[in-house]
Amino acid sequence: MNIRPAAVAGSWYPAGAGALGRDIDEYVDAAAAGPRGAIAAIVVPHAGLMFSGPVGAYAFKAVADQQYDVAVLVGPSHFEAFEGVSVYPDGAFACPFGAIPVDADTARAIADAGEGLVKPLTSAHAREHSLEMQLPFLGRLLAGLPIVPLLIGRQSRQTIERLSHALDAGVAGRRALLVASTDLSHYYDAETASHLDRDVCDAISAFSPERLLDRFEAYGESDRGRSVGCGMGAAIAVLMAARALGARDARVLHYAHSGEVSGDNACVVGYVAAAVGTFDAA
Repeated sequence: MNIRPAAVAGSWYPAGAGALGRDIDEYVDAAAAGPRGAIAAIVVPHAGLMFSGPVGAYAFKAVADQQYDVAVLVGPSHFEAFEGVSVYPDGAFACPFGAIPVDADTARAIADAGEGLVKPLTSAHAREHSLEMQLPFLGRLLAGLPIVPLLIGRQSRQTIERLSHALDAGVAGRRALLVASTDLSHYYDAETASHLDRDVCDAISAFSPERLLDRFEAYGESDRGRSVGCGMGAAIAVLMAARALGARDARVLHYAHSGEVSGDNACVVGYVAAAVGTFDAA
């Protein structure tokens, strides 16, 4: 089997299953319970585990007791520039809890629905952490669930909208969990970051991917990742697809920034956990 080696195990998160399991369990135990109901998608961060893990745990805790056939992971490409979307089409991703298999059938269905948008540019996945940082939670809380790894290249409106359609059509008939991986604002002081990130969180809570897309495009391409979110195109596409699949509700579960861990509030990165689906009435 073609197994993609871990790129940041031992640096961004513990490489040993024992230590990693203790960290994941600690973060999940500390997270509040999520909404009751059917969750179709989550938005999670992807920084080093000590920074983003306490936030992402809120989203993964919310889906830990739900039943899925596949998790479709969508994140940004930080190291390789390309047009369209790169799928890792088959094989598995290494994880301290055991290799996590790729659902080749669902990967193919999404690629077919993308009509040329989604291609197997596997080199883009070699060093990428945006998807890998979700594997410890998946391996611990949803053991055995296969994945479809997708990296979005240039995050243009056309690519975002076409990807949302490919996701919607590609997972039809499957119990899919869509996972959007994105950090929020980068390297502003904590007060500025919180202000910028509040607008993103409000748009997610309103379940308005259109508002998010307009905000994303309000900045030049070179500044969108810093001021809105490095994987915001992935998040927008996932929100659009979840709505097309029947989701009605969205909820921000937790927000934090790196300064709350590092103590450095002069230069922070923002993190959000959110859930999208059809929630039971409170």
